[in-house]
Amino acid sequence: CEMLLLTVVYNRSMEYIIEEINGIKKCFEYKKTILGMSESIIEDMHVIKFFCSDDNISDSSIKTFNLNVANMLYKIVTIEFCKKGINDFLAETYFFLQYDEIKQVKPRIQKSLLSEGEISGPNMVYCINRKNTIIDKITKCIEENNEINISGFLTFRAKELNADLESIVDKVVEEYMVEKEYNEFIKLLKYFVDIQESKVKEVNILIEKDGNYYLRDEEGNNLVESMMIELPDVKFDSIENQEELIISIMISSAPKKVIIHCVQHCKNKELIETISKVFTDKVQYCDDCNECQKIKNGILV
Repeated sequence: CEMLLLTVVYNRSMEYIIEEINGIKKCFEYKKTILGMSESIIEDMHVIKFFCSDDNISDSSIKTFNLNVANMLYKIVTIEFCKKGINDFLAETYFFLQYDEIKQVKPRIQKSLLSEGEISGPNMVYCINRKNTIIDKITKCIEENNEINISGFLTFRAKELNADLESIVDKVVEEYMVEKEYNEFIKLLKYFVDIQESKVKEVNILIEKDGNYYLRDEEGNNLVESMMIELPDVKFDSIENQEELIISIMISSAPKKVIIHCVQHCKNKELIETISKVFTDKVQYCDDCNECQKIKNGILV
């Protein structure tokens, strides 16, 4: 005896859906679950019915099937949103973005919305959670109905789901803006370094196991002590303050060479990244000199 799992109705203009439906069928063939499909065309509408034999279906198989269909509908909602919704939302909410900025951020948005679990960056967890929220909403809709008309679904559910998609867009744009500001900050630092006359030939950044830093010139002089003499009222007691001081010393001294010792001990990778981007080919890494051995053996440098 056959059991009707779901009826999917869609407009013939949305031909890309067929590929998605075949993907669902293949997934169930692979799992050794017989999934029958019947297809009919009524005017310009495609009607696809999914069947399964009563004795070959379990609750977990039905849940898996519903989740597969939900993922397909998520993809359709997202593709339709990417066609027009993104442009409208960006124009309305981020009207201050220049044309070339929109050009740069749009592919990132599309990748975050369409890629499956491949979102990267600091907002990865937020975006994945939002996607899961959308898919949960779609799954509930499938469970409550034995027929899904995709055009109707897009018309009546898009507004609610687009709000979730827009929150992902917000995070991607926010990340882009932070990155842009950071790159402008790097450009400014590079400019200051380029116009400065080099005050020291070489700066050695020594990083202890606990993440503390020491700065020495090529003759072994402590550059932090020199700076503290010049700025007696400023405290450099925390690692955060030390990091700000390091950048200040590096920019004002404009060294011809920067050697970072025991970089693996650094707790703040952004600091190393900033130094690398500002000083580019002047930066070298060391892990086996006498000073590195002292650090590894826990001897204060």
